[in-house]
Amino acid sequence: MSHPQQEPERPAPDRPESGRPEREEHQHGAHGRPPTRGERWEAFKQSPFLPAIVLVFILAAAAGLFAGSYTYSMANPTPHRIPTAVVGAQDATRGKAFLDGMEKALNASLEVHEYDSVAAARDAMEEQKVFAILAVSPGGGEAGSKVTLDVSGASGASVAQVLEETAPKVGEKVGVPVTVKDIKPLQEGDPRGLAIFYISLAAVIIGFVGAIQLSVHARGLNPAERIGFTILYALLGGFVIAAVVDWWLGAVDLPFVESWLILALTMFTSGMVFTMFNTLFGRWAMIPTWGLMVLLGNPSSGGAVSWPLLPSVLGHIGQWLPPGASVNAQHTAVYFGESQHAFPFLVLAGWAVLASAVFWVWRHRHPGGREKPAAHAAAGGLGGAGAV
Repeated sequence: MSHPQQEPERPAPDRPESGRPEREEHQHGAHGRPPTRGERWEAFKQSPFLPAIVLVFILAAAAGLFAGSYTYSMANPTPHRIPTAVVGAQDATRGKAFLDGMEKALNASLEVHEYDSVAAARDAMEEQKVFAILAVSPGGGEAGSKVTLDVSGASGASVAQVLEETAPKVGEKVGVPVTVKDIKPLQEGDPRGLAIFYISLAAVIIGFVGAIQLSVHARGLNPAERIGFTILYALLGGFVIAAVVDWWLGAVDLPFVESWLILALTMFTSGMVFTMFNTLFGRWAMIPTWGLMVLLGNPSSGGAVSWPLLPSVLGHIGQWLPPGASVNAQHTAVYFGESQHAFPFLVLAGWAVLASAVFWVWRHRHPGGREKPAAHAAAGGLGGAGAV
């Protein structure tokens, strides 16, 4: 009678001497050991948490700088240097006393430009060389001297307001009758003179926001295509801004074609500035763009506060930046159309050319663009081989 063959006994699996489960032992093996500090840092750098934390601090700093830059330049505007045309003031002692009294009351310097006639002084105002015209007429003897102060609200509403408020008080103090007239007022729909600043601000911000959106939603655009679409949204966006402000709201009577093209050039310049920084700094391009165009450019543009009331450094810097150039060109187009200057257009064009050139030269560094299709690349390779 045969007995069933018994299977040999399998040796029991080795157990660690400590008696800990095998899984726990594996966790402390080569692959399961606790990561070192350097490994943790490398993993953290590759995670989304590092840029998120950096952005938290950047946004906090940007908020403070944004509030600070506008408060510094606009919260308490005070005159520093006001270009003033003077007609006949040196012929009367009281006229000189009035000038001295104005400088003392304003705690500022009146940059005096002497003219032989009121007509010549008004031409200078049209050229935006002066903000006010001070005319002193003898009026039948020194005791009868009187002062006429012509201001230009269109040149700068805040400057005109300061002069209008100060001149009668100074005249009363020195004993000279003063008549104040606004000979170049703002349009009725824009009594504070802020509409031009707002439309320029819209062009600046939408200009670089448009470039950001192209980099996110149209990432595959090649360099020439990216420039072309920037031109396209700048032209359309500038047209819509001008149409809304003039045709729909009726806030400002714009010289439409000129204003439209200024806005379009502003939007294109702003968009290309971001594209340039995106080429140079990648995902952090928003930081220099925001700093240049918003933190520094807009407060120093002279749109909300006329440049004689800005801190002197900002007043000089602003005219060389795109926002200030845009405000300058738009303001002159609306109120001093016959005396338009080339300088603001040269500033805008210079920034646009610089930004476009940097982008084009280093376009291989830009995060956008698309690769050639594999089939075309293979065909090109075969063609090259055949040619050899």
